[in-house]
Amino acid sequence: MPRYVIERNFPNGLTIPMNDEGRQAVARVIANNAERGVTWIHSYVVADRMKSFCIYDAPSPEAILACAQANGLPADRITLVNVLDPYFYLP
Repeated sequence: MPRYVIERNFPNGLTIPMNDEGRQAVARVIANNAERGVTWIHSYVVADRMKSFCIYDAPSPEAILACAQANGLPADRITLVNVLDPYFYLP
């Protein structure tokens, strides 16, 4: 499955509360993504919470865009990437 980095910009900042409301919001994203064969691996959020970089496995950029729209999330840049594991090179 191809892997992608999705850059998302949040003009008002990204807030996911650390409570049941936040858990439900994340669960909805996971469920919506699964309907399209998309898996959210994890995300990196910058300190000011205005931008995130999300790692996804997905069949295509179009599937990611469909998920973003269904989840009400931005998807400002989608980049196909390959994993480079530095430990692969160690003896």
